[in-house]
Amino acid sequence: MVKTFVNVPADAVLIVAAADGVQLQLRVKPGGRADRLAGPHDGALKLEVRAAPDRGRANKAVIRLLAGVLGVGRSQVAVIAGTTGRDKVVSVSGPSAVDVARRLEAEGIPARVGSRSVRGIGPCARS
Repeated sequence: MVKTFVNVPADAVLIVAAADGVQLQLRVKPGGRADRLAGPHDGALKLEVRAAPDRGRANKAVIRLLAGVLGVGRSQVAVIAGTTGRDKVVSVSGPSAVDVARRLEAEGIPARVGSRSVRGIGPCARS
């Protein structure tokens, strides 16, 4: 079970700074009509991908979509938790949390930089 971020309004995506980049919590809808950002979902970024959740195809589509939106290479985006579920945590190496927030806001997605994390990931996670 993936816990949601603490103290994050449902109308914004929380971006957590990490040692080499940022972490984001995602809510993924596989088998959708298009690859697109759908908006915030309880502090997470909701995505829709056309790929089916079969043999990692949806995860690859998520990585491709996020890399394109954030302007980074696909090798800089990794699913670090929730590989087989709809709730995922991704790590994006390279850009700062402020850069990622600006990119998401340019796409019409409200975002906030924060210090909370999920599932014990990050420096401010609760035990």
